Amino acid sequence: MSRTHAELVAYNKQFTFAGWTSTNDWNPVSMVKAEGVYFWDADDKKYLDWSSQLVNVNVGHGHPHVIKAIQEQITKISAAHPGIATEPRAVLGEMLSKVMPGDMNKVFYTLGGAEAIENAMKFARQYTGRQKILARYRAYHGATFASMMAGGDPRRLANEPGVPWVVHLPDPYAYRAPYYRGHTVDEGEAIVADMIEEIVQFEGPGNIAAIMLEGYSGTSGIIQGGEVFWNRVQEICDTYKILLIVDEVMSGFGRTGEWFAVMHYPKVKPDLMTMAKGLTSGYVPLGAVGVSDKIAAYFEDHMYWGGLTYGAHPLACAAGVANLEIYHNEKLVDNAREMGKVLHAGLMDLAEKHPCVGEVRGTGLLQMMELVKNRQTREPMSGFNKPMSEPMKKAAASLRNNGVSTFVRWDYIFSAPPLIVTKDQIGEGLAVLDKALAEVDPYCES
Repeated sequence: MSRTHAELVAYNKQFTFAGWTSTNDWNPVSMVKAEGVYFWDADDKKYLDWSSQLVNVNVGHGHPHVIKAIQEQITKISAAHPGIATEPRAVLGEMLSKVMPGDMNKVFYTLGGAEAIENAMKFARQYTGRQKILARYRAYHGATFASMMAGGDPRRLANEPGVPWVVHLPDPYAYRAPYYRGHTVDEGEAIVADMIEEIVQFEGPGNIAAIMLEGYSGTSGIIQGGEVFWNRVQEICDTYKILLIVDEVMSGFGRTGEWFAVMHYPKVKPDLMTMAKGLTSGYVPLGAVGVSDKIAAYFEDHMYWGGLTYGAHPLACAAGVANLEIYHNEKLVDNAREMGKVLHAGLMDLAEKHPCVGEVRGTGLLQMMELVKNRQTREPMSGFNKPMSEPMKKAAASLRNNGVSTFVRWDYIFSAPPLIVTKDQIGEGLAVLDKALAEVDPYCES
């Protein structure tokens, strides 16, 4: 049965829920087909997928190599419980061992990113015998109870109290954090790191299993520390024998122009690393926890208390193998790095043209603009954890009406197209962003 866009939306709303919204406020784009960096709604309107769906369709929509791998696998094994050894499970593990940072040579498979976070925290707590996890306020680590609490993002608030053993840390938010005022960015990062060390001392180092950070900050606003921040955090972990968990769910698999974003900081060696999204580009759900050799050695003789029915699902692992082959064969990590330069230059040109743009942040194909009412005072266009303001609504509507699908949240507009994106396609997206920003400029005070 062929339905129009309106009919398909009504049908979905009648029988299903959407996350992070009420049913009456849910006004989704529909999708009936997708190819490359584009998808089409039920009225045949074409959209440029400027956010790679949820920053996960790294290899683009409908890649024939992934489709073929899934088709071939399902004719051999359609399902296997996670206690069974399979070829795609082991092959994917070996392929990951060759691209993961440091001495990570083993993985534990999960269903997706949130479950990877949950299990990374379990690994850390079981290995160290300690309870507490320290994580940033402006971070998002998933929507299960412990992962949601670990992320300080305000989406956790409606579900509190969560787990009692998470402690939140200040963020390296150079554009807004008060501890950067009057300091260079490097000086501000050193101050943040000193604050984190003080919190470690307050909480008792012997009680802390791990510090957890996103390899590159995502939907909380691409708020990212540099080498000064990351190197100091590594020093703190080394000094107090605390594990470092790096969340690469969004930033992994070439998204920032490196295999994993933490590789931008060569001195940093994570003990545990979470993966999902670009692991299969969303074709089949799959997550994983990368584990360092010392932690893997511990669990040679100690039970790991965790498991998931669909962990290491053969279809998902086959999709993961195909994705990694595409990253290598099509040089998508390199393309993300080079196209990221093109994207950043284009966003900076828009910032120069439009007074509503306060700052451009990000690297590779994970970038965003923060919009303000006044560049001098940095007064936000909407504000943290507040309903979307009229100008931000107009920007979002303009993007959608002109065929660009992406995140618009608080004061942020995100740019994270698939890693296969071309220079011309980036130009296409920037042209639509230009129109959206023109809708916001009249609200500026400067």
